[in-house]
Amino acid sequence: MESTLTRKTGLNLPAGMSETSLRLETFNSASLRGISSLSSPSSKSSTCSDRFIPCRSSSRLHTFGLIDKASPAKEGGNEAYSRILKSELFGADFGCFSSPAGGAGNQAASPMSSPSKNMLRFKTDHSGPSSPYSQSILGHDSGFSNECSTPPKPPRKVPKTPHKVLDAPSLQDDFYLNLVDWSSQNILAVGLGTCVYLWSATNSKVTKLCDLGPNDGICSVQWTREGSYIAIGTNLGQVQVWDGTQCKKVRTMGGHQTRTGVLAWNSRTLASGSRDRNILQHDLRVSNDFISKLLGHKSEVCGLKWSPDDRELASGGNDNQLLVWNQHSQQPVLKLTEHTAAVKAITWSPHQSSLLASGGGTADRCIRFWNTTNGHQLNCVDTGSQVCNLAWSKNVNELVSTHGYSQNQIMVWKYPSMAKVATLTGHNMRVLYLATSPDGQTIVTGAGDETLRFWNVFPSVKTPAPVKDVGLWSLGRTQIR
Repeated sequence: MESTLTRKTGLNLPAGMSETSLRLETFNSASLRGISSLSSPSSKSSTCSDRFIPCRSSSRLHTFGLIDKASPAKEGGNEAYSRILKSELFGADFGCFSSPAGGAGNQAASPMSSPSKNMLRFKTDHSGPSSPYSQSILGHDSGFSNECSTPPKPPRKVPKTPHKVLDAPSLQDDFYLNLVDWSSQNILAVGLGTCVYLWSATNSKVTKLCDLGPNDGICSVQWTREGSYIAIGTNLGQVQVWDGTQCKKVRTMGGHQTRTGVLAWNSRTLASGSRDRNILQHDLRVSNDFISKLLGHKSEVCGLKWSPDDRELASGGNDNQLLVWNQHSQQPVLKLTEHTAAVKAITWSPHQSSLLASGGGTADRCIRFWNTTNGHQLNCVDTGSQVCNLAWSKNVNELVSTHGYSQNQIMVWKYPSMAKVATLTGHNMRVLYLATSPDGQTIVTGAGDETLRFWNVFPSVKTPAPVKDVGLWSLGRTQIR
């Protein structure tokens, strides 16, 4: 029986399975036509999907001028901007794509024609978050940072000629005297021989304040901070206080044995330094000539400056010492002895507390910077010439120095880099005297050539724009008396 089944079907079936349980479905021609109609739509009917996905490899972006050449630059345009824009849109390696204009061979080798290269892909930057201080205008280093970075600011222009010159006959050529000061009320005081003259910077009016007579002479002048009163140090060692508005002497104070070459007011008291090596503290509210005596210098005192907060007094002397005093002790709190010549030039920074600058004479020629909190020297700059005066600008963090042997120049420095902003020349003798205008923009310098010269060296506080050059005024010369 089994052999009969095998001959009929040609299959070896398991026991219990009949031929009828194994039946193959057969399709007729009509069924085949129905199946083929699913895969091959007829020409009469079409189907539309809800999305269209373009083929990137067939895109011809050179049509838009993004590959073979840049867009025509507008007048005043920047070609670098176009390159940066391409780099940001299509990746940093976009510039290395070959141009279709180079032939079919080049186009075939170009990554632009490769289907695997998706130009408008989202690119993930794995280099970490970009720094907000990046030099690139796009926030990250795109390879064009050198071209896009803001150009360096040009150096500020300082007029090379004085805008005004005053004749100052009998202005002494003496390193240890301080004969010029500019008040907060815009009045310039100058000691000439035995007289003190006041020159108004507003209307150029000249007033003779006093004449000490043939037996005495002017050694120093110093206005109060309010600009109403002026102290005068004399060759006989006196300190006189005058009302600058009324031209009347208020008081005369003694105490020094010889000439008083330097004066310094703070908000309440007056300090005076003398050739007798002493520093005296005067208080106009007290009947005594002085309230304290500071001993520390071994030679003539020629430099005195109060700190802006009135807490410290710096003094320089012909003994090459720079001493710092406070209000609570009659002994110096700091003795700075690095200078190798007389220390007349002293100035405090109005921008940073406890920052002091000092300049040395002919054998030293250096400007030194000090931290008076700990006495450390912060910097030392060799100027090449005798340092006669220093003044720190209140408008910008710069300072001006005047010099004697051997170049007689005026120099403007940027702090803390100590880069030279300007070097001014005009005096033919040592520039021994220096004062700053109330607005902080103009300085006046005096020398043994008996001239006072006015220079615009600092910008204003509100507009740090370059100072206008008014050098045409330099031809005008006025006599101060």
